[in-house]
Amino acid sequence: MIDNVRKVVHDFLEKDNRGWIQPERFNRYAYLAQIEIFESYFYEYNRWLNLQNKRMSNTGYSDIPKNIREKLDRFQKDGALTYNTDRFFVPADTYRVMEIYYNDNRIEETTKRRANLLNKSNLTAPSTSYPIYYKLEDEFVVLPATIIDSVEVNYIRIPATPKWTYQTVLNNPVFDPSNGSYQDFEIHPSDEYKLVSKILSYVGVSVREQDIVQYAEGKQQQQTINENRA
Repeated sequence: MIDNVRKVVHDFLEKDNRGWIQPERFNRYAYLAQIEIFESYFYEYNRWLNLQNKRMSNTGYSDIPKNIREKLDRFQKDGALTYNTDRFFVPADTYRVMEIYYNDNRIEETTKRRANLLNKSNLTAPSTSYPIYYKLEDEFVVLPATIIDSVEVNYIRIPATPKWTYQTVLNNPVFDPSNGSYQDFEIHPSDEYKLVSKILSYVGVSVREQDIVQYAEGKQQQQTINENRA
């Protein structure tokens, strides 16, 4: 997908007499575009879920919350939290924590203030049967303090950084997916037009997303015509 995105971006730049983007610069823009679209999944999912709960959206093929959730599911992972002193730390590729478990049982999330209040009473103090946790920036405190292992996390990982790799042929960069550092976009293919739109916006070119969709459809139709003539 990344090579096609780059081609479409350059097609629009040529139409606008903007030249072309150097590979290293394109890769920086590709990273920003992917992470921006990826973050939007969470906000869109929440927004459409609220609409669905109010019976203001459809189900089936037009079940938008379900479609967005499927886009995020590919990034879902399970891993172990690492204990150090009195804190737990998430895996390095964590983007957002979903649930935390102790011995396969879900741990209730709370605030530091509420955790302190619960600890003051023997009746409400957390135990290994009913543990709790609270977050301090990127660290997690699990109570009771006797829990120092067997803590697992279900999380959404960070998308891999996209990288368009190439060989230089006659002073021009030519796409080379066999390069060991090559990395395609990881977000859903249906959002390819959004990648093009955002990358173009970073270089000051404003293009409607519908124009990109129509352009891509036109290219596909022309390719089909050329194949039929061959």
